[in-house]
Parts: sequence; structure tokens; C-alpha cells
Amino acid sequence: MKKIVLSIVVAASVLTACKGKKEKVEVKEAVKVEVNAADLNNVNTQASVISWKGTKPTGSHNGTVALKSGGLVIEDGKPTKGVFVIDMTSIKVLDIPESEEGNGKLTGHLSSPDFFDVAKYPTSKFVITSVEEKEGKLAVTGNLTLRDITKSITIPATISTEGDVTTFTSETFNVDRTDFGVTYKSKKLDAALKDKFIDDIMELQFTVVTK
Repeated sequence: MKKIVLSIVVAASVLTACKGKKEKVEVKEAVKVEVNAADLNNVNTQASVISWKGTKPTGSHNGTVALKSGGLVIEDGKPTKGVFVIDMTSIKVLDIPESEEGNGKLTGHLSSPDFFDVAKYPTSKFVITSVEEKEGKLAVTGNLTLRDITKSITIPATISTEGDVTTFTSETFNVDRTDFGVTYKSKKLDAALKDKFIDDIMELQFTVVTK
């Protein structure tokens, strides 16, 4: 097994929302941690992917965001450190064909200051601060940074190795976008929106494969 596993989490997200209440990961203040990112660099960015989904009363949208760089240190079969950098300029919408005008419009809107403002914040980041094993799964705690706002979250994940390739996979987890300054059409902040709101909760899932 390789000691270092490049990975990323985070990321990204899209927004559109749902009426039902979703469970979200608990957000805490960021934890100080020092990781030598120069030593963490061996992920297969082509095989790795971050998936997102957002909902609103009239439906949902989903897509992907690519990994840019990062790494995960594996010791005794468990991740101990990690730095995952997300390329926010790579946001893609999958539920609308690329040939349709709506695809470009939604991608552009998600990239705009209303949402992730990728011109100002071209990358996001997830830095692992601790890992615990619970009921056969990993509870991975780390600092998630979106739009220059950093919060500590804990997400469920598993890790597997086949030959020299290690795969780090999270379960789908929910993040409240307003915790990271993404407040466009949030009903929590503007009750006058009625059913014109976009859900505050965005679903994220990532699969990171090493080289």
C-alpha cells in the first residue's frame, strides 16, 4: 500500500433545495493542524470524483467537481493526515445535457458570486485533523474551507486497497451551505421567498483513487 494518497473532499456543491428536512453534518470551529502538503501528492485525479446534489421545491440538480491536488497519509491501514484541494472552476452539471442552454446557465450561476464565486475563490479545501473507527467505518474529521470560510466537520468514509491502488470513499453527507457564506435564496434568511427558495442543504460524496 502506498503511504501517501492524494484525495479531496469537498467540495463543491450546487444548490437547489427540498421541502423535507435533511440531517446535516455538525459544523464546529476549525482545528489547527500542520500538514506538509508538498509530501502529499499521488492521487489519480482522472479516476477520482466529487459528486454533488442540490434541491429546491420544483426538483433537483446534480453534478461533479474535480480534484486539483492533495494527499492522504495511510498508516496501519487507516488515513492519518490529508490535504484535499478542490478545483471549483471544474463544476459540472450532469442532469442537463451539455448541448442544452440550461446546462451552461446553471454552471455559470453556480460559479457566480451568488454561489461559489469561483473567480475569487478558485479552490476549496478539506484537511483531515483526526480519524476514528466506528462500527467498521471511519469517522473522518477535518477542516472544510469554502469561499474562504473554514469549519470542522466529521464525515463517514471507508478505505480499501487492491494491489498498489487505494480508494478512499465517503458516504453521501449533507452540508449547510449558509455555514460557508452561500446564502442565495435561503429560506432560513428570507422567509418571504415562500416556495421560491433553494435548499440550504447540499449533498456531497467523494471517491478518491490513488495512482
